[in-house]
Amino acid sequence: MSDTFQLAGTTFSSRLIIGTGKYRSYDEMKAAHSASGAEMVTVAVNRVPLDHSTESFLDHLDPAMKILPNTAGCYDADHAIRTARLAREALDTDWIKLEVIGDPVTLLPDNEQTLAAAKVLVGEGFIVLPYFTDDLIMAKKLLDAGCPAVMPLAAPIGSGMGVQNPSNLRIMREQLPDAVIIVDAGVGVPSDAAIAMELGADAILMNTAIAEARDAAQMATAMKLAVEAGRLGYLAGRMPKRLYASASSPIAGAIK
Repeated sequence: MSDTFQLAGTTFSSRLIIGTGKYRSYDEMKAAHSASGAEMVTVAVNRVPLDHSTESFLDHLDPAMKILPNTAGCYDADHAIRTARLAREALDTDWIKLEVIGDPVTLLPDNEQTLAAAKVLVGEGFIVLPYFTDDLIMAKKLLDAGCPAVMPLAAPIGSGMGVQNPSNLRIMREQLPDAVIIVDAGVGVPSDAAIAMELGADAILMNTAIAEARDAAQMATAMKLAVEAGRLGYLAGRMPKRLYASASSPIAGAIK
């Protein structure tokens, strides 16, 4: 597709952002990444040896992919801020996917702590991409704080339940027409990805749906196509929903 994706001054051809966790082998991860066509990959800072003291998936990433470190595993703003600073030093990037988890069971984000951390990190020159619940008011606050994009969840992390509140995402798109919205977490199958894109998302970040598929590379291909199809569907504009049938063939001029 020639429809490119702009984020913080960087242009991407792919609207699919991929993860690194849960793969059964490095070879499987590399095959899935290649099949996805993704140009950006997220890395959990708290879960890898940033000094390369031992082998990790960092050693198996395509160098052409942009690394997006994330603060997964942080439960308060201070921890997330420290983790972001560590990522900047170790990976030489100002980009950070900000995650501040509020509950260890549901892994739902703590929006207030996320906003607090975002304000500090933006002030320090980070390009902050915050993960949060699909809440319009919080989206506005994060954008006002200087985040170049917002990342509302579709469903809890790793649940595979798909978009649970399509109305929230539709409202967010309508109320924030110029904002970059990246749906993050909860996608399970390609139709979930297509729905999120049809609702107007600019991109989707996913990991578990691909990594835990029986054939990760094949699922990555399916997700790539679903993201493209959903984007095209959104740009094309759907037909209106009607309570009653409407004949596909016009009646005017028909032979009687």
